[in-house]
Amino acid sequence: MPATYQGTQFRTSGDPILNLRPPQGTTTSQQRNELDLLGRLNQMYGEASPDNSELSARIASYELAFRMQANAPQAVDLGQESAETKKLYGLDNPLTENFGRRCLLARRLVERGVRFVEVYSGGGHNDENWDAHTDVSKNHSLHCGETDQPIAALLTDLKRRGLLEQTLVVWAGEFGRTPTGQNGKGRDHSPRGFSTWMAGGGIKGGQVVGSTDDFGYAAVENKVHVHDLHATILHLMGMDHKLLTYFHGGRNHRLTDVKGRVVKELIG
Repeated sequence: MPATYQGTQFRTSGDPILNLRPPQGTTTSQQRNELDLLGRLNQMYGEASPDNSELSARIASYELAFRMQANAPQAVDLGQESAETKKLYGLDNPLTENFGRRCLLARRLVERGVRFVEVYSGGGHNDENWDAHTDVSKNHSLHCGETDQPIAALLTDLKRRGLLEQTLVVWAGEFGRTPTGQNGKGRDHSPRGFSTWMAGGGIKGGQVVGSTDDFGYAAVENKVHVHDLHATILHLMGMDHKLLTYFHGGRNHRLTDVKGRVVKELIG
């Protein structure tokens, strides 16, 4: 997709966004004038290269950065939250503080109109992420302990603020783990059977769709493919996945490729 659709990374320590504050001694009006001049120069250059999406994305990023410097400091200021809310997200516990800050920041962005927020758990290698090749019990106990309370807090907080009905929450990973052992205590990758859950945004909760065999090795009943998941998400956002196409590699592609069905059992 064009560069203008790339995300902005937020950090959980220090300034959430690098270079969020304007340079010292620079007023808002001065910065606005600089960006207006730069925008006119870029536009003049861009008219000679209308297919240059990188340039148009750069212009848009400068404007976005200005708006963020004007508005984002207030959005990312968790000090405005009550002690009850901070405790709800686990900010008082070293185990849950990091992911709790991510979830609390996500709620603050959602209530300010940000349309897509991705909260990431894990990172690095080995036990720093969910890749439990060596010891699945140790690995999952750690990461479940880090994320269970904060994600429950996010759902609770969205609901009590009247935001959950219009916010679709999708909790997913790349794959599951095998039911068979690896290296004694670990588990290997398992793309044939794993779980994803959804909440809010028109989802009918309190149910399980699909099942694996008795060993948990592969889905055998009411299988839900990743294309089906994407089709359902698009449907909940008001889009027909069969109509949304883009030209790439010599043919039209759908976001669900040539497959995908809306999983109607999930929709309330």
